[in-house]
Formats: sequence, structure tokens, C-alpha cells
Amino acid sequence: MENVLNQRQQHLSAIACLEAKGDLKHLDTAIRAALDDRVAVSDIKEALSQLYAYTGFPRSLNGLGTLQRILSERQTAGITDEPGREAEPLPADYDALQQGTEVQTQLVGGQPFNYTFAPATDYYLKAHLFGDIFARNNLSYADRELVTVSALSGIEGVEPQLKAHVSGARNMGLSDAELHSIPLTLYNKVGNVEAYRAAKAVCEVYGESLADNYDALLGNGRPVDFSVWPKGELNTAYAQYFIGNSYLAPLDAQNGGPVNVTFEPRCRNNWHIHHKSVQVLICVSGRGWYQEWGKEPVEMTPGTVIPIPAEVKHWHGAASDSWFQHVTYMTRVEEGASTEWLEPVVDEVYDQLPR
Repeated sequence: MENVLNQRQQHLSAIACLEAKGDLKHLDTAIRAALDDRVAVSDIKEALSQLYAYTGFPRSLNGLGTLQRILSERQTAGITDEPGREAEPLPADYDALQQGTEVQTQLVGGQPFNYTFAPATDYYLKAHLFGDIFARNNLSYADRELVTVSALSGIEGVEPQLKAHVSGARNMGLSDAELHSIPLTLYNKVGNVEAYRAAKAVCEVYGESLADNYDALLGNGRPVDFSVWPKGELNTAYAQYFIGNSYLAPLDAQNGGPVNVTFEPRCRNNWHIHHKSVQVLICVSGRGWYQEWGKEPVEMTPGTVIPIPAEVKHWHGAASDSWFQHVTYMTRVEEGASTEWLEPVVDEVYDQLPR
């Protein structure tokens, strides 16, 4: 898939997402790169200012402070940045509530939206966010929605708002190709977790398959969030006992200690039995499943610990929509201990797992 966002749009997208994450180290790098590519100071400042409505004043002020410090350093070094243009003054008879209502109506697709449950919030949205802020004409409506979608992609747990703004971005002038390019931009400039959130939202709004659109880039599942655990090398030695790709990272290879195992979405090992030894699984990232023969599957999320008694037939692997990592080690190992590999966990069994 070709990225059709221009360099200015890509820089604003990355800056917005990093601001939302609170990642000031990489935000510093992203702002410097944008300035080097002659993105206007006023564009960056306006994007960071707008984001207080979505990410809160602390992150917005941290972002603006980062920009201010960088500009001071560059000025001292004799670098002249592109100032850009400031927003034009609003007319004396400007009605923020009326204007904001019109803008919000356009954003949601032509139907008035009234948040009657919380009238004060409804007023803030209309009069301040979509009135006062969107009325500032140094960023277009399309620019503002690009910034918003990118920022929300950097935040966990705001999927409904992210999807709503993907739809809103279409209504505000971002093309289909531009919206589909946001995940590519975030993948290249921020991270795969943020890119996945954006891609999932875009595909759900358009009624498309994540795998068909982004499989080559992201795979067909949620990446492991900010994992500090090593992924390791492709598990070729035991590949015959797995469906899908897994990766092994020995944590104490010299002494036969724990191993971190990473599973791609839908990857699972065959049914198997550990004879004369107990296996312990500790989920460290992502989401997966463990199941013993004749019992219900057990969901594994970070912190789940499962001791597997000797002689128990079982399997474990990733959820269909998520990468999965667990640390494993053997204990109570008796003489003659071994692993007996059995039949695969076929799709007919795996696909019955809860979603």
C-alpha cells in the first residue's frame, strides 16, 4: 500500500501520536525532523494546542514546552525555521455555539448531535472544541482530524472515539487513501501498536479486512504492547509441533533456564504431555489461551501464571487477534523426563474459543 500523505501530513501525524503517548524523547526527535523539513512552526504549535481537548492539558503543555525549547535551541544555533501563519482574528459578532454546532454536524455526517445526558459537555464540545478551536483557520478541518485520529491511535482504550473520528475525518475532507495511509505513517514514525490501533479503526469503519489491507505490515492481530521481553529467533526446531510462527528467546541459555516464547496471532502448539516434570507458564504480554484435555480453555493475560502438572495433556498459544508472550520453565524434573507431542489443535477446535 502506497503512503499518499505528504511529508507535512506525516510529520503532524507522528507529532500528534507521540504527544498523546507522552513520549517526550521521541516527540523531540519528531519535532526536529518536522522543522528540518520546513513544516511551519504555527502548524506544529496549533496541533499541540488543539490536542489538549483530546489528551489533556498536561500532555499538550508538555508538547508545547518541548517545541518551545527546541525553537530556542535552534535559534541560538542560527537556524531560522518557517514561522507559518497565525489564525486570523474572529469577527466581532462570531457565535461560537452556532459555528461549532454546524462544524460538529458536518463531522458526524450531516445529522445534529446533542449530548443530552451531559448538557455542559455538549456545550463545551460545540462552543469550544468545534467552535473556538476549529474556527482557527491556520489548520484546515482535514488537518485537525488527521491530528485527532493520529493522537487517539496513541491512547489505549478510546476505540469508540477513534472510530468516530475516522468517520469524521472522511466528512472533513481527508481522502480514503489518506486515511488508509495513517497506519503506515504511524508504523514508520511511532510504533506498531499505534499503527495497529489506527489500522483496526480504519478497517472497521470501511468494513474491510485488516489482514487484506495491512497483513504484510502488521499481521492479522494486535501487536505485543510495549513489551520489554525479547522476541528471539524463529522457532524452527519445534516448528513441526506448531500451527503458525513462534519465536524462542532463552533467558538463561547456558543453564537451561526460562525461555520467553512469542506467538503470532492464531499460533498454537499441538496437544502435548510433559512426563515426569511440571511446566510453568507466565504470561508477560499480549493475550493467549491454555487448555487441558476435557476442560474449558483459560484466557492468559499479563500476570497469568499456570503450573501444568505432569502427565496432563494440554496446549497453549495466542488469541486470534493478538500476539502473545509467555515465559516458561520446567520444575520438579525427575529422571527420564520427556515431552510427548500429540495431534494438532485443529481450526475446528481453535475457532470455538471465545472472542
